[in-house]
Amino acid sequence: MDDGGFNPMLRIPSVRSRVSDAEWQARVNLAAAYRLCDHYGMTDMIATHLSMRVPGTTDQFLLIAHGLLFGEVTASSLLKVDVDGNVLLQPEFGPDYPDYNLQPAAFVIHSAIYRARPDVQAAIHTHTTAGIAVSSLQCGLLPLTQTSHRFIGRIAYHDFNGPERDPAERDIIAAHLGKYNLMILRNHGLLTVGRSMPEAFNYMFSLERACQAQVAAMACNTPLNHMPQSVIDKSVSMYEPSATRPYGEKEWPGLLRMLDRKDASFRE
Repeated sequence: MDDGGFNPMLRIPSVRSRVSDAEWQARVNLAAAYRLCDHYGMTDMIATHLSMRVPGTTDQFLLIAHGLLFGEVTASSLLKVDVDGNVLLQPEFGPDYPDYNLQPAAFVIHSAIYRARPDVQAAIHTHTTAGIAVSSLQCGLLPLTQTSHRFIGRIAYHDFNGPERDPAERDIIAAHLGKYNLMILRNHGLLTVGRSMPEAFNYMFSLERACQAQVAAMACNTPLNHMPQSVIDKSVSMYEPSATRPYGEKEWPGLLRMLDRKDASFRE
């Protein structure tokens, strides 16, 4: 590619007129979530992915095109695919980016979720340093902090069988996730799902913080302060869904305002 004519900004024609109002809003929220993951350092170049179900459908979802960085995702740059791997709407990236298409691992993980969980509207998968570190520990996530207590007893585990590129693994992923909204992919990374993108993002943000705190504490080479089981049980019970507000919804408008102040191009 001739750098002399290279445009550092992707200019993708808007797809707003080609989708429903509900899908457009989902696209904006998904693009915002990609930008938020970039803002908070929860990226791995082009190796991880977030998705949202297309509103009003059971077999379609929105996903990043493989090749985009999280910080440049826009509402119009997202792929629309179905659970059989067909690309239903492909953004016009232009001749400089001919192979920005569907990543096999992204398809396998996210289609597994949407096929099995009709309640799920959004999913996030990350490869952060802290998340990978905790996923590599035999103990998994420990009840060391208040933040972790949101998830103790409410998190699934999936053993690593190689990169998730085989569609045959979808049933295993779905079975291991079960009814839970969080899963540690052992020796791999983190996964959260939600009834909305605000909920899924809040799960991931807090799970990431819990992992960061655990890794930092375990690295100090000094005895950990293990709480009595009675205290852990009390704290965990106070995070029962019936005892707390729906996390994420209250925070989301403020997060969007922050993104708008930084760079509102995610809405394009």
